[in-house]
Amino acid sequence: KMKNGEFEEGECVLRAKIDMAHPNLNMRDPVMYRILKKPHYHAGDNWCIYPLYDFAHGYEDAIEGITHSICTLEFENHRPLYDWFLDNVSIPSRPHQYEFARLNLSYTVMSKRFLLELVSQGFVSGWDDPRMPTISGLRRRGYTPSSIRRFCDEIGVSRVESIVDIEFLHHVIREELNQTTSRVMAVLRPLKVVIDNYPEGKIEELVAENNPEDPNYGTRIIHFSRNIFIEQEDFMENPPKKFFRLAPGREVRLKHAYIITCQELVKDSSGNIIEVHCTYDPNSRSGSDLSGRKVKGTLHWVAEEVAIRATVRLYDHLFTLKNLSEMEEGKTYSDYLNPDSLITLDHCLVEPSIAQAKPFDRFQFLRQGYFCADIDHTPEKPLFNRIVSLKDTWAKIQKRE
Repeated sequence: KMKNGEFEEGECVLRAKIDMAHPNLNMRDPVMYRILKKPHYHAGDNWCIYPLYDFAHGYEDAIEGITHSICTLEFENHRPLYDWFLDNVSIPSRPHQYEFARLNLSYTVMSKRFLLELVSQGFVSGWDDPRMPTISGLRRRGYTPSSIRRFCDEIGVSRVESIVDIEFLHHVIREELNQTTSRVMAVLRPLKVVIDNYPEGKIEELVAENNPEDPNYGTRIIHFSRNIFIEQEDFMENPPKKFFRLAPGREVRLKHAYIITCQELVKDSSGNIIEVHCTYDPNSRSGSDLSGRKVKGTLHWVAEEVAIRATVRLYDHLFTLKNLSEMEEGKTYSDYLNPDSLITLDHCLVEPSIAQAKPFDRFQFLRQGYFCADIDHTPEKPLFNRIVSLKDTWAKIQKRE
């Protein structure tokens, strides 16, 4: 009668006759079927009764040939019911339920309910937002299947509740990409450098290795000219000790190119540095250096004449609190959302070769980190997502001081 639609929703249910005095509440005549008069996406209106999870779980496993049904710890007291249903029917195979602690990562949430709220309330762009701890989010950010599998293998399975530091996930992908990505140069916050003694209009071809970890990756041609761009943070007018980058009167090596010396700087009306003037040593070309000089700092750069403008998204932790189970009373997870979890830079300059990248192609931006071409990347509008940063020695020095 229930199947034929003779009862309304909530009017009756089908229950298993077990023991209403059983110490395990799940065994007290649990509900097997309920009435729900809504079309099924596949069966249409043929059925208006639906099995509940505990009833369907074991049978589905048996029908599909599942041997190990893995659940989180809160389902441990459901296992007797799982076994009872299997014991009372003829089944093609006998599965077994095992329980383990759920995976918890620092600075994020793994609960589908909370993740749905992040999506529905617009805190993230969707389930594939690169900040989301979802497979689609990790894929879009640039994580490889092999790195996720290795991460799971390394942390193992435990029945003890704990939090895995998300930095370990970063470490795993960083190690893999160090071996498998080509190195390129990209300037995220450009500062113009004019090399006064370099010939105007000359564009020089230089050879750069693609991956020092693997010679099989070969080399590429990069272009050098009088006008180049470096990172704003690679120049200081009044540098502190242990700052080995560019400063007035100091010299640095340009990666794959020459040693340059800062002669003067140009500021705008607000006092911001907008241009740096340098000279270069023609005898200091990388690979055929005859200058005999050693410099401590090496900077990445791009030549103005060939640089391609790109957008780069820098991702950080989704939350500011490492362990969200330690939230203050009266606060919700939204109070701990990191306002800097996404920084979009629209005026980056990159080597022309990577503008032709395909979505999900991965690179190491020298001295920056590992980046992945986004699914919306095109040669006309290059768009890259930061997968993970490199280890920043200077940041560590600043933190210690």
